[in-house]
Amino acid sequence: KQWAQDNNKNWEDYWKGDAKLTHFIGKDNIVFHAIIFPILLKDHGGFLLPENVPAYEFLNLEGQKFSTSRNWAVWLHEFIARHPERIDELKYTLTAIAPESKDSEFTWKEFQTRVNSELADIMGNFVNRALVLTDKYFEGKVPQLHTLYEQDLELISVLAAAPGKVKEKCAAYKFRDAQTEVMNIARLGNKYLADNEPWKLIKTDPQRVETILHLSLQITANMALLLAPFLPKTSQILLNSLGLSLADWNKAGKSDILKMNDVVTNPGILFQKVEDSLVENELAILEASKAEPIIQLEAKEVEALKPEITFEDFSKLDIRLGTILAAEKVPKADRLLKLTVDTGIDTRTIVSGIAEHYAPEDVIGLTVQVLLNLAPRKIKGIESFGMILMADGENGELSFMHPEKKLKAGGAIK
Repeated sequence: KQWAQDNNKNWEDYWKGDAKLTHFIGKDNIVFHAIIFPILLKDHGGFLLPENVPAYEFLNLEGQKFSTSRNWAVWLHEFIARHPERIDELKYTLTAIAPESKDSEFTWKEFQTRVNSELADIMGNFVNRALVLTDKYFEGKVPQLHTLYEQDLELISVLAAAPGKVKEKCAAYKFRDAQTEVMNIARLGNKYLADNEPWKLIKTDPQRVETILHLSLQITANMALLLAPFLPKTSQILLNSLGLSLADWNKAGKSDILKMNDVVTNPGILFQKVEDSLVENELAILEASKAEPIIQLEAKEVEALKPEITFEDFSKLDIRLGTILAAEKVPKADRLLKLTVDTGIDTRTIVSGIAEHYAPEDVIGLTVQVLLNLAPRKIKGIESFGMILMADGENGELSFMHPEKKLKAGGAIK
């Protein structure tokens, strides 16, 4: 109800009437979601019953079960902080190993293998070749389509069938197989270029090269559209480079999405190889996370020391001084203040959970420490761009950390 209110929606549209209710769960919740909850909904009356209850098996981590109490986990916000450029790669790996029918296991070595051998060597290699050669031979413009050979017609046929296969797999909640269908398009393109070797043909049959690269770009366009549910960031990069948008979704499967002389650009390397050092570092973080807290204060346990990071990890954080220009309570949120902060480079809105410790009028004019390069997120319908750094007291009270000297907004914390 709160989500619907914050987004000007009617919550009943999602739980009553002409809607479809699906419960995505783990196998340990099958009894509740397939029997008990539907009984409660039916007894209450007026609510939709779940149409399907797709239940996943368990995902394990490096030979052990996930355990938040033992801290045996890969915490998503920490992964994103360490590797903001690898979000799609993690999504791809998790989908590829999804425990749809039996328990599976996430390992950092498999993450490395899938990124390097599939995303980089197959998909990334194909896209880079197609766009680099188009730029080199045809000044970045889609070349003309000429006589089609049998292998060209087979390729066009496979493209035409791809959207239907992806849709069919998704409708059956087989997202792992659906992602594989999209990856098969990349494999098809990679093989098509390797078999035809346009970099050799350009000297003897430039007209044939035009057809090869024209079709390679159509493969890239189809892949850009069909990737959206699985690799949204990568999909958007490719769409931008081809001058397309998700509004062109219904064109997927066609071999004329791009027209002759359309301008395309090369976005560069889509997927950087995962080095052994990344795997070793992640395994070290995982092992270190199992250590028991070693710091105590008057017999009261404080938070355990977090996993060791490198200087490069720390240098990614952009922490600066900011001056609070305005503050107000967020409606229907006892803990939240909406702050307007001068960071020295801009003025931005930050939602901070400090309302139980500070009144709005008490914080205006204060110079505080702000984490600036945190990805924005919506909190109670307000887009918050940054985080105010606070000190946590022994009894849970929060306190700002002020500079000892009077400094201007924008000063970097080093």
